[in-house]
Amino acid sequence: MNITSPRKVGASPSASPEDRRLRSASLDALAFANVLPAGLAGALTIAAGQALSTPAPLRWAAAAASGGVVIYGLDRLRDQALDRATSPLRTAFVARHSRALWASIAVAACILLTTLWRAPAGAAALYVGVGAIGLLHRRLKHLAGLKTLYVSLAWTLATAGAPYLAGGAGPVLEIGAIFFASVAANLIASNLRDDEAPLLLGPPARALCLARGMAAVGVALALGAPSALTPLVWIPTAELVALAFFRPTERYGHLAVDGALLAGALATLVHQALA
Repeated sequence: MNITSPRKVGASPSASPEDRRLRSASLDALAFANVLPAGLAGALTIAAGQALSTPAPLRWAAAAASGGVVIYGLDRLRDQALDRATSPLRTAFVARHSRALWASIAVAACILLTTLWRAPAGAAALYVGVGAIGLLHRRLKHLAGLKTLYVSLAWTLATAGAPYLAGGAGPVLEIGAIFFASVAANLIASNLRDDEAPLLLGPPARALCLARGMAAVGVALALGAPSALTPLVWIPTAELVALAFFRPTERYGHLAVDGALLAGALATLVHQALA
């Protein structure tokens, strides 16, 4: 007869080391495998396309998402030596899964070329320009202020500008301003992680206040925009919530600060569908 010690009613067994390892690996895959940039680019593009009544918004979402995989994937694979100092967990993940990441980039590049084939010239040229900025990122990303400006602009152009040039009509400047403020808040906060803090020119507390202020500006812009853009308020609001509980760690930066933008974009899509 096997005799076991009694277990309290309602108590759950603690997670085994294997369970913790699998959970950690799953979170790292979500944080570091370009899932968040791709999902965010696609969701923001659909949200902008819906607000602008862009024909075939899913096509441009596919272009933005696949472009995100290519740009972020190449940057992380090509710049492991420098990234090891500022993003050690992500760099270790990239080193372990480099073959899978190269394969994902190849697939994404094929999707990107397919979606841009016979696309309107303006939209295609915009994606080429954003891609060029992305390829220069590894030379400029040590400049925190410049990085915040050009990356925010690149995201805004790719997710709001391209749907407009692809046949959309409507308040693209208002949409761009909301997106820019939300992404800028995210990027300012990304420089506050423990290992990236040396990139800052001023004290971290001031930068965090600036990030929260930019997110609040995004909320105000969305609330003051035409009613058709009201659903976009979820994007800066989610970012503001993440920044309110900010922790200067690499995983929080990716999963919470970056993930908040994706959560806000998905909430926007739900709001648009119900409106």
